[in-house]
Amino acid sequence: MFTRRFITSTMKKKISILGATGSIGTQTLDVIKNNLKYFEIVGLSAHKNVKKLQEQILEFNPKLVAVSTKETQKIIHHFIKKNHLTTRVMHGKAALNTIANEKQDMLVIAIIGTIALEPCINAIKNQTPIGLANKEILVAAGDIITSLVKKYKGKLIPIDSEHAAIQQCIEKKNKKTIKKIILTASGGPFWNTPHSHFKKITLKDALKHPTWSMGNKISIDSATMMNKGLEIIEAHHLFQLPYTKIDAIIHPQSIIHCLVEFIDGNTLAHLSPTNMKFPIQNALTYPNKVKNSWPKLNFNKLNNLNFYPPNPKKFPLLTLAYDVGKKGGSYPPAMNAANDIANALFCQNKLSFIQLQNIIEEAIQTHTYTVPKTINDIIEIEKKTQEKIKKKYA
Repeated sequence: MFTRRFITSTMKKKISILGATGSIGTQTLDVIKNNLKYFEIVGLSAHKNVKKLQEQILEFNPKLVAVSTKETQKIIHHFIKKNHLTTRVMHGKAALNTIANEKQDMLVIAIIGTIALEPCINAIKNQTPIGLANKEILVAAGDIITSLVKKYKGKLIPIDSEHAAIQQCIEKKNKKTIKKIILTASGGPFWNTPHSHFKKITLKDALKHPTWSMGNKISIDSATMMNKGLEIIEAHHLFQLPYTKIDAIIHPQSIIHCLVEFIDGNTLAHLSPTNMKFPIQNALTYPNKVKNSWPKLNFNKLNNLNFYPPNPKKFPLLTLAYDVGKKGGSYPPAMNAANDIANALFCQNKLSFIQLQNIIEEAIQTHTYTVPKTINDIIEIEKKTQEKIKKKYA
């Protein structure tokens, strides 16, 4: 836990963001832009959105910038020189680690995939608090990461709306008094669609999320409810609770982000608008609270808050994630890898929605259990899983 203190303009938090041009990254910078007296940008990383990264460099003047390729590095270096800036630009995986190793108050990890594992570990070893917006880190390598957090007294502060909500509800509570934590799910665009119609679902249909504005990957994961399955595994590691104490329920309005039931029958709920800036700011300012100007909930207009159990026939991947989480070992990284490649193939219109689900189930059914002990083990498991699927379906 952090030592509680008030944030003042004379003690700015130094922040780096891996994945600065993505949805979470840009919203994180929006939060920071509206609170510049509290924050200072140290490092930014981006994949291929050169134009957006150039805009961010001009606005925030970071000390370090990491990009994917040497070609992009040259473009950004020329831009920095042209604008008479002193930013150092690097490329490749080593560049991400350089940013992670920089002295700072928080590293926001908003890049997807296991490429985030090494920077995460470096930050943990440096005792740099991590604003975590990457599910794969704990899904694929939860046992390894949590053991390192314990060893180095690291700090993982969730940015996912559900986990940020749980954290705020159970903070300072005795874990023995928690009967169950319940993650709410919007249900995506198909929670109320008859299963008989699933064969007709298109990519365009799946990307139409009813309550959240997200990138393609997360939107598709929400449509299959794999997103909630990943979050259940993530919650297990974040809060060190057994799967028997973690549940999920569909809440189409996406206003209540979690429910925490205690052994005495009392239940706490966390409510906020469907705006990722709320959990992002919570992570950036944790353990403090600061004002913002975003629209708040109008309780006079909250006429209906509904809850429904997920349909396992329509969303088999949610059940699969529970089973995989309980089995542990190499199963979670194998499922994560299978989901990544199947999701990508669906986005390329190479798979139907039903095939997307079936391929992930098939990958787990044919997977051989092992116990990964290193990050390289995790990467190898994911690589072999994806190669097997590509060979058959790509």
